Amino acid sequence: MVVALFTVNAGLDRARRERPGAGRLSVLQALTSPEGRRPSDIAHTLQVSPSLVTRHVQELEGDGLVAVTRDPADHRSCLVSLTARGYAEMRRLQEVGVARFASFVAGWDSSDVTHLTRLLERLEFDKHAAAEHERRRTGRPRWAQGSAPDRERGPADADPGKVGKSG
Repeated sequence: MVVALFTVNAGLDRARRERPGAGRLSVLQALTSPEGRRPSDIAHTLQVSPSLVTRHVQELEGDGLVAVTRDPADHRSCLVSLTARGYAEMRRLQEVGVARFASFVAGWDSSDVTHLTRLLERLEFDKHAAAEHERRRTGRPRWAQGSAPDRERGPADADPGKVGKSG
């Protein structure tokens, strides 16, 4: 199962790199709230680095697909919202994605497609729950787990050759 999931995930990552619309669609879909969202909230929803969201938002704004305004509740931040063009682009990209997926499962029985859909929805829910649990446990989002934490160095940060050895 893990190999199959990694293979599918690698294919999705490759599609995001090779098809600019795939990465843009994720950000556009995170902006369905009419009042707009902070980039940090978008990053949290997508479980990606805020810098990645910033790059996408800058490109989307340059293309007229999103509007960026000052956050009235926090002048240090901004709110990102879809423009009419952005909403239309999101719908177009969704239609392309649905058509592409339909071609993948064209020979499948409809009950298999329904079953896969339910399992994927469950997997996504559980994945988000696990990520939230990890964030609460470590105080850091999943994408930052490999970075050095903002804390003082402790025994775990010491020279690995000296940890657990006396003298």
